[in-house]
Amino acid sequence: MKHPSSQLSLDDFDYELPRELIAHEPTSQRDASRLLVVTRSQQELIDKTFSQVTEFLQAGDLLILNDTKVFPARLFASKESGGKIEILAERVFDDGIVKVQLKSNRTPKLDSLLIVNDELSAQIIGREGDFFLLKFLSELSALEIFEKYGHVPLPPYIEREDNLQDKSRYQTVYAQKPGAVAAPTAGLHFTETLLQNLSKQGVGVDYITLHVGAGTFKPVQVNNPQQHKMHAEFTQVSAQTCARVMQAKQQGGRIIAVGTTCVRALESAANKRTFSEYIGETDIFIYPGFEFKVVDGLITNFHLPRSTLLMLVSALAGCEKIKRAYRHAIEKRYRFYSYGDAMMIL
Repeated sequence: MKHPSSQLSLDDFDYELPRELIAHEPTSQRDASRLLVVTRSQQELIDKTFSQVTEFLQAGDLLILNDTKVFPARLFASKESGGKIEILAERVFDDGIVKVQLKSNRTPKLDSLLIVNDELSAQIIGREGDFFLLKFLSELSALEIFEKYGHVPLPPYIEREDNLQDKSRYQTVYAQKPGAVAAPTAGLHFTETLLQNLSKQGVGVDYITLHVGAGTFKPVQVNNPQQHKMHAEFTQVSAQTCARVMQAKQQGGRIIAVGTTCVRALESAANKRTFSEYIGETDIFIYPGFEFKVVDGLITNFHLPRSTLLMLVSALAGCEKIKRAYRHAIEKRYRFYSYGDAMMIL
């Protein structure tokens, strides 16, 4: 059932989640998480284990994965006055300037120094809305600094400090290109063996890049979602990937996006006169009423209430079907959010 976009309200995307269903740790094995399969043509909801995803994919299908790599984007520092401050990177620019969120008791002033340690400090050189621009006073590049001193930027709802396990588990096995401050979490369930098995099955695999920003956790604060200003993220969809997508479609295969980031990247590339290479910023906002040009199916985690990501999955499967699926997931005690279980929409 299509939900008329003109009648959308933020309350349409709200639900109550018992706090104990928020996953604070990953499963013992990546593909041991649970999988809820939702088919758009039928009412049936199917409970599986993620390793059984192979049962729902067939030769000729094309999986699209996001090969972004999370960098240790959280730094702890002190102001010159001695007050503690937390730095969370949003974007590292080519000129070494870093766009960040700053958390402290008092908002720091422009041009002030933030002291990371005896060897490293950073200067606040500008501001963009809620974000600050930093320049590190170091011969190291910004990414090298975060790799050396930074912490894994776990989402705000994981209420613990990052640990050694997070360095590998809050990262996909196919991560290649550093730049994300949040993991494309649907991909966390895949193992190298599972990807090899899919390849043997005749399922194609290709990659896009979308560097996930901290804005992905930003709540929608307007009652009419159409008035929400979407954050922008760097995206790259190659000409080769576009050609493989078109070929798969022509041969009757389905395009299955692994994660909402892949949906946004592919539909951004198609949001022109032709479906072609896309390199640059995207602030595409997908909510019910959106006409999908590329994506046929989606593997995704369970999303926060009143979020743009929940709106995206509702656009693909239908609002009522997603509400029913989420009620089912809560009743069956699925684990939610970044380290939680998965859903497959076909």
